[in-house]
Amino acid sequence: MKIGFAKVDITPRVGVELAGFGPFIHRYSTLVRDRIWARAMAVEQDGKTLVLVSCDLLGVQKEIAQKVRKIVQAETGIPPEAVMVHCTHTHSAPNAGGYGGWGAPDEPYIELLPARIARACLGALDRLEPAEMWHAVVPCEGIGLNREYDQDAPPLEDVLKDDWRPAKPELTDTACQVIKFISRATGRTAGFMTYFGCHPVVCCSQNRQIHGDYCGVATNLLEREMPGSVGLFLQGANGDVNTCVVHKPEQESLLALDIIATRYANAVRSGLQTAKPMPVDSLETKTLEAVFSRKDLSLEKLRSMLAEKEAVLNATDASDADKNVRMTTVNILALRKIINAIEKGRPVAPPIELQMMRIGPVGLFGTPFEVFQAIKNEFCSKSQTKIPLLMSVANDTLGYAPDRTAAARGGYAADTVPMIIGTLPFARIHDELVENLLALERMNLNQLQKSSKTR
Repeated sequence: MKIGFAKVDITPRVGVELAGFGPFIHRYSTLVRDRIWARAMAVEQDGKTLVLVSCDLLGVQKEIAQKVRKIVQAETGIPPEAVMVHCTHTHSAPNAGGYGGWGAPDEPYIELLPARIARACLGALDRLEPAEMWHAVVPCEGIGLNREYDQDAPPLEDVLKDDWRPAKPELTDTACQVIKFISRATGRTAGFMTYFGCHPVVCCSQNRQIHGDYCGVATNLLEREMPGSVGLFLQGANGDVNTCVVHKPEQESLLALDIIATRYANAVRSGLQTAKPMPVDSLETKTLEAVFSRKDLSLEKLRSMLAEKEAVLNATDASDADKNVRMTTVNILALRKIINAIEKGRPVAPPIELQMMRIGPVGLFGTPFEVFQAIKNEFCSKSQTKIPLLMSVANDTLGYAPDRTAAARGGYAADTVPMIIGTLPFARIHDELVENLLALERMNLNQLQKSSKTR
């Protein structure tokens, strides 16, 4: 096996609007606290090559991921299905994910972004060298809480204590996966991947500093401790899990940022120290265009919903300073987009790409959703892969994949966000996502069996 790592700076200029935390809040950046990066890893074995790139961004739209893949294919011949464009989901970077109203996309930045991400991929391919894979699972606590089923963020003085734990830790990730690659030539760590599920939202709507949040700050720290290495953070099931500090004033958030990043870095450092060798017998990749059922919203129903929302804005006391008015505006723009698409015969519920990359016993299952913990837990319990890592925000940004309970309850995650990005809400996303991921895994296993017979 050969492995290569590279990273490219994707930090925007100061002044671009940051993504997340609400509609039309104009979070124009004021300084760069930490550089943000596209970090890439290339793996080659037995004539097969895979490329994974992790970007310090809220997400990227499908069109950006496709451009990255086309550049890599044009330069190297590697097919698009062998490249995965993943994002950490930081809320302290520009909007490249298509969330209307959640920070205006900066067009010059968006135009330059695909080539920058692709340069990281090509750099990793240029640095391929013989290497071994090592793996560890280590405790990682005191970072997240489940915002759907646990509690709101506790007082700052409580969560910053080293022994703080959420009321229901079982509804969060309490361990992180650490995978490092040791160069055969130098015996040093050429690069590493860490996997953990939690929203990077330590810094709040008042924060106007550019950075990668707790996972980006921690990765930067670990890279400085291991000069020459590159670390990829892989975002897991983050849909219903927030950091223990969120929506605090800026200075409190920045204080907490370093503390929570240190907690994560400490867990990863432990994993790097205790990892054990893990043989890699093969590489495989597979994609699946999955069709998900949608809620039954007729054109008549959508027009009725639009009229109801427009009535809010037509009220004589409506003010753009009102958060409800701004949120209603987001809904109106989304409904108009969906209605226009239906009227013109364009699809509003197209197939969605799921991707699996297998590196020996490790399976990277990329989805474009922010997946809820219960979905990840069910999938992992049924998976035949030794180390299944279900990843959010890969190759596109399509909002939440809520579990059955949250979907039945409806509201922001289940109904509002899908429509914000121009698609109809999902009807059975929990069951269908698990089913499709298992189908993708079976396809990958069949491919693996065929490959082993021809060797």
